[in-house]
Amino acid sequence: MRWLIGVGLFLIVLLGGPAYLYVTDAAGVNTGWHEANRESAGMAPEPDAHPGAVVQVYAARAFSWRGVFAVHSWVAAKEAGAERYRVYEVTSWRGGRVASGFGIPDRNWFGSASKLLLDLRGDEASALIPRIADAVERYPHNGDYAVWPGPNSNTFVAWLIREVSGLDAALPPTAVGKDYLSGALLAPMPSGTGYQVSVNGVASVGIARVEGLEVNILGMVIGVDPFGLAVKLPGVGHVGLRESPLARQQ
Repeated sequence: MRWLIGVGLFLIVLLGGPAYLYVTDAAGVNTGWHEANRESAGMAPEPDAHPGAVVQVYAARAFSWRGVFAVHSWVAAKEAGAERYRVYEVTSWRGGRVASGFGIPDRNWFGSASKLLLDLRGDEASALIPRIADAVERYPHNGDYAVWPGPNSNTFVAWLIREVSGLDAALPPTAVGKDYLSGALLAPMPSGTGYQVSVNGVASVGIARVEGLEVNILGMVIGVDPFGLAVKLPGVGHVGLRESPLARQQ
């Protein structure tokens, strides 16, 4: 009986949040793709108003049922004097191939509001842009995709963050796939302020100054964020008294 109670509590902890989000549509993931908002969220500076270089990292709830478990993340960059942003991302419908075309940098993701995780401008952003482009060419899973445990869109962005020094964004706990380490057992946390041990993204433990403590069980994260006075719950993400200190903005 105790074993059954333990299993039941374990499943409630892992699946209770996603179940709540699905039933209540609190994550806004039940909108059909043809009705979903794909407009700019108004967080990226217009090129005419800001001619300098810009590098930004975004995340938004994934489309359809995936959104109750995870977010989709991407990177946007604009060189100094450029009239358009280049958006770097990986999606399932492209078979995991990296897309690096011009587009709306802060576009809402099929009805889910995009959230800014990193905002760098000026010389700092200008120095990062060629290094980001070089790292994109070296991404080891280009053309390879798995919703779980990875590699997926969050694996790609987490890999870029680890490869490009200065691209120090911390992905949210709902970025399923960020802990997929491409066969490695030990790697820095995406923020660069700590380390994690991971078994192919299926299970991992990480601790960092920005992310706090994160325990990944079957791709879903339970943790504590002492700086945000918060806990991290599967599906729900960061829940606390203060906003999560994920973004570094300039």
